[in-house]
Amino acid sequence: MPFAMPRPVRRDAFAALLMLGAADLADAKTFRLAINADASTLDPHAQNSQVNFAILLQAYEPLVGRDKDLKPVPVLATKWEAVEPTRWRFTLRPNVKFHDGATMNADDVVFSYTRALEKTSNVTIYIDSVAGVAKVDDMTVDITTRYPDAVLPEKMSRIFIMNKAWSETNKVLAPQNIAAKEETFAARNMNGTGPYILKSREADSRTVMTRHAGYWGQVEGNVTELVHLPIASDATRIAALLAGDVDIVINVPPSDVAKLKADQRVKVIEGQENRTVFLGFDQGKDELQFSNVKGKNPLKDLRVRQAIAHAIDVDAIIRRVLRGQGIASGSMWTHFVNGWDKETEQARLPLDREKAKRLLAEAGYPSGFELTLDCPVGAYDEVCIAIAPMLAQIGIQLKVNTLPPGQMFPRIARGETSFYGLSWGVPTYDAMYTLRGIMMSRAKVGGSSWNGGGYSNAKFDELVEKAQVEPNPETRRNLIREAHRLHNAELGHLPLYHMMIPWAMGAKITAPHRADNQLEVRYVRVD
Repeated sequence: MPFAMPRPVRRDAFAALLMLGAADLADAKTFRLAINADASTLDPHAQNSQVNFAILLQAYEPLVGRDKDLKPVPVLATKWEAVEPTRWRFTLRPNVKFHDGATMNADDVVFSYTRALEKTSNVTIYIDSVAGVAKVDDMTVDITTRYPDAVLPEKMSRIFIMNKAWSETNKVLAPQNIAAKEETFAARNMNGTGPYILKSREADSRTVMTRHAGYWGQVEGNVTELVHLPIASDATRIAALLAGDVDIVINVPPSDVAKLKADQRVKVIEGQENRTVFLGFDQGKDELQFSNVKGKNPLKDLRVRQAIAHAIDVDAIIRRVLRGQGIASGSMWTHFVNGWDKETEQARLPLDREKAKRLLAEAGYPSGFELTLDCPVGAYDEVCIAIAPMLAQIGIQLKVNTLPPGQMFPRIARGETSFYGLSWGVPTYDAMYTLRGIMMSRAKVGGSSWNGGGYSNAKFDELVEKAQVEPNPETRRNLIREAHRLHNAELGHLPLYHMMIPWAMGAKITAPHRADNQLEVRYVRVD
């Protein structure tokens, strides 16, 4: 469909540099970031994906964000308070300019939150407690919730603010419908309030951004131009780093970590990521789509799911495939998350392939069956490949289908996968994000947007709904713990391990390493 002509956005890099001042001009630097996959869209509300946020957070900003230590901090809101149990009041930051020169006000905030709650939005999980958003005056907004939500401000870091007038002009009042493969102006263009402005974009090739001369906030680093380079091949990314063609790689293959540590041209920073890799099973359909089993769905049988769990040697995967870059876990979230439980973390079904064979036979599949495992290309596709020979030992013949994230994620959203691998981070640092996002029944409003296998249990849903309105922190944690253990007993999903995130960068690069695996370029220095 045709698009209206956009309001002009200042993208002239030279003009922007002239406005930065003499000191900044002398220190102007280009920073080249290599990542394993490109953003599928630039629409800030269309898809909740880590690779998308890698670009979006350079240009768009939330009301409440997180600093480089991941603590909640004021961003486009200067303060907030719960004026009633179900009403939060946010005071907006004055004199904030969008990239096209428009001044941000309450109308933009109301519009953005309303847009983020639309049916085509994939970020509702952050604000699914929100009942309404209202303008009090030009610099004040009230957000009402359906129940007392004490952690609402801490969940808002991924709800980015858009300019209402720009969105109206360019006919992007609702988020891009990713599942329907819709194309919109907001999918290819940005107009935020953040420190970097979109200069050019070639999908799956490069995205170039330049410093926003009118940025309201502090830029601690010296990067004036960001070149974002999606490079799918691990070997090519690392070769580009060693050749000096890129400055940082934030998806380092585990097999290359030792080699890079020994190279004086680069430095490696390691740390545990707030992200867990798990397997999902199609438990909703009566016939398994991508299998040789006809007329029924073996993954609906708990014994089959248990057999798969008993057949996978997670410790061997961490040792041989990940080169130690992982932490085996029975938990769907890490210790960074409110609601983490040590006992659940350590409760994993042990490797026992003889028991796995017996379980398959009891379920009616003594010879096993054929099954397709879908997995996004990236930091753990080699893990999916390693699982295939393990399941073959119990008779399950696995076809591993690796896809770029931009193709894989919509398939999960549409339920077009029988068995899949996925990693899941928790940017809210609260277990409710995972409970509602991937574990709750798909029929529940506001949740389950990534429950690709259709796991559903009424008792589990009831526990989650009780936890989300429970005001007592300890009682709430107990409800979360009970729900988590119920889910794991049924193997609604199969947690495998928590990820480690080594970053490799040029020796003269300074960049803060974060557990959410996100790099805010405004903190980066190129010396």
